[in-house]
Amino acid sequence: MKKIALKLLCSLMVLVPMLVCGQIELPPIFSSHMVLPRNKQIPIEGKAEPRTTLTITIGSQSHTAKADKNGVWKVNLQPMAAGGPFVLQIEDDQGRELTLDNLLVGDLWLCAGQSNMQYTLNMLRYKETPDDNYDSPNLRLCSVWVDRDYLPRKDVPNAVWQEVSKETARNFSAVGYFFGKNLVGEQEVPIGLISSNLGATAIETWMGMDVLKTFPQFDEVTQKLGKINKSFKTLDTELEKFRKKWDDKYYLKGPGIEGKWYEEGYDYSNWEECTLPAFWDDFGYASHDGSIWFKRTFDLDVDQLKSDFNIVLNQIDDYDRVWVNGVQIGESFGKSNFRNYSASKDILREKGNILTVRVFDVGGKGGIYTNAFWGNSILNGTWKYKKGVSIDSNRFPQPEVSNGSPFSHPMLLYNASIAPLHKLPIAGVIWYQGESNESRAVEYGSLLPAMIQDWRKQWSNPKMPFLVVQLANYRQEDAEPKNSQWAELRESQMKATALENVDIVTAIDIGEANDIHPYNKKEVGRRLALLAKHYNYGDILKRSPVYKSHSLTDTSILVEFETHGDKLVSKDKYGYLRGFAIAGKNGEFKWAKAELVTTNTVKVYHENIKNPKYVRYAWSDNPGQLDLTNAEGLPAFPFRTDSFELGTSKKTYQYDPHAF
Repeated sequence: MKKIALKLLCSLMVLVPMLVCGQIELPPIFSSHMVLPRNKQIPIEGKAEPRTTLTITIGSQSHTAKADKNGVWKVNLQPMAAGGPFVLQIEDDQGRELTLDNLLVGDLWLCAGQSNMQYTLNMLRYKETPDDNYDSPNLRLCSVWVDRDYLPRKDVPNAVWQEVSKETARNFSAVGYFFGKNLVGEQEVPIGLISSNLGATAIETWMGMDVLKTFPQFDEVTQKLGKINKSFKTLDTELEKFRKKWDDKYYLKGPGIEGKWYEEGYDYSNWEECTLPAFWDDFGYASHDGSIWFKRTFDLDVDQLKSDFNIVLNQIDDYDRVWVNGVQIGESFGKSNFRNYSASKDILREKGNILTVRVFDVGGKGGIYTNAFWGNSILNGTWKYKKGVSIDSNRFPQPEVSNGSPFSHPMLLYNASIAPLHKLPIAGVIWYQGESNESRAVEYGSLLPAMIQDWRKQWSNPKMPFLVVQLANYRQEDAEPKNSQWAELRESQMKATALENVDIVTAIDIGEANDIHPYNKKEVGRRLALLAKHYNYGDILKRSPVYKSHSLTDTSILVEFETHGDKLVSKDKYGYLRGFAIAGKNGEFKWAKAELVTTNTVKVYHENIKNPKYVRYAWSDNPGQLDLTNAEGLPAFPFRTDSFELGTSKKTYQYDPHAF
């Protein structure tokens, strides 16, 4: 999950304005090639020259809107049936025009979650098969650039709508693409996929303030942000004003600044050595607040010198300023934010580039503290360091700054990357996330349904279909049954299906032991599409078999499955069904053997366990090869019949200012 975070994180720092033509502007989610929602009123709020009158036309519709004193105008497009292409024309009374062409009207699906939803065909190194083709005129792809904020935004930072081609498909969510490809292949309704996701993110980053306030474990965060009650943009503007006096009087003071320790010719040979990443508590400066300066050299090869070079320093507590070869390349504020700077190729050389970092701490721990597990490894290793200015943190003026990791800080991604989409009616959500919540798996069983209900509320669609991908098999097989947080997370995902129109597909059979990002996203997309065809397009339900009930005998447990009108099938590779474990009243589980006894019933037994009481199926990080499916080839869902306390049952979210 983390190896693609650098590439994804770069997008957080890029803000692209609304689509503009002259003085007419539209939110980024509206552009040529998009899919507009069918049979729904579509609200559009744009900007234009103040007080101008605009005419908006599409198909047979024509609307007039008046821009207010701030240039804001609004219009509601009336519901349209599926079809297209259409042209959306906007013209003001000064003759300025903005045109969106090649629009379709159909269904919008949101593709959300973490890296397994974000992974593209190119990231997977997907190899085309003879039945692959990219000819899908009724399928459109939209990638949202994710961002963070303390307050819900009106618009996403940027969104790019594209027609399907080999290039665009291979750079889009693989799960999303195969899901959409399956939908448009069998019906005439155009499909628009909106991909808004980020690798390595926990579920709470995608949840809003209202729903998080219902969980006491988030009180510290919700109360703090409630008191701040300002957007990142407002805080950044206030910081800029604050610094006009603060820099010279307080912040840019001390021997390092005055002695120009950042200059290329400065002699730092007598500085002490340390190993980073670390807090400076780790090398004897626990009581120090203020600045410590760090230096190291790095070399580049000839190819690296052909372009600008990224300096990835990750998280720094609290503020930093960075130089390369005496030239300042960046600075940041906020201990949880990620630092990713670019050194111009014009200041670089092949040998002995000097990297200087001034770290400034205003209380608590200070340091460059997050390991460079992605990006370049320039952070990791031996550095020279020297103590700079000392401050009294109780008296030092501290500005409120925008601050928070996109991977772990509650609500930041929701506010900037999901909330702005609520104005656009969608047909449903496909959701692939949970890996980052593994250590709090039981808690996830409450968070996921709460998030679903809140998203439905915000979209004013209380029965909006929400389709979940259950975690794939991962890590090595266990020699004996044991506790599994991965299995606990799968159970929590399954609990969300108690909500109406929430359903789930399992990937228990298509994961990879050594890769948290399994290759077979094509089958995941197909399975999700099977559910969508039922909930949205009237097809019969095609779903994996799921545990229904069980009965005990002296020597076995009979498990009945809900097969949704289908029947159980055994591939019979091993002479018995794998993946089952049973236990007596002592609760000590042993791998068991199992066999089909009817079209929906399995008998589970173990030669050394008399009077078995409990049964589990696929209850493992990776249960290995499984061969219990229905006739459609969909694997049975994992389950357990016991109610033993789970290993993560007492683990809940705790705010950590230094979380990844």
